[in-house]
Amino acid sequence: MEPAPTGPGTVVVAEAQLVTEAGEYPGKVLVSAQGGYLSWLEVCSWSDDIEVTLAGARHWLQTRS
Repeated sequence: MEPAPTGPGTVVVAEAQLVTEAGEYPGKVLVSAQGGYLSWLEVCSWSDDIEVTLAGARHWLQTRS
């Protein structure tokens, strides 16, 4: 995989599906960087059944690796 482009006007967008220890998919994380700086971070949930917070998203993303 090639590294993401760099430069003052460069925009890089990425997303990651959240997966719980039980194998459920409660939401996702969207990240956008512009010019090398974080410009947008969004944590989305699909339903009210599982509370999705930034701390929860961080935990689920770390346990996947």
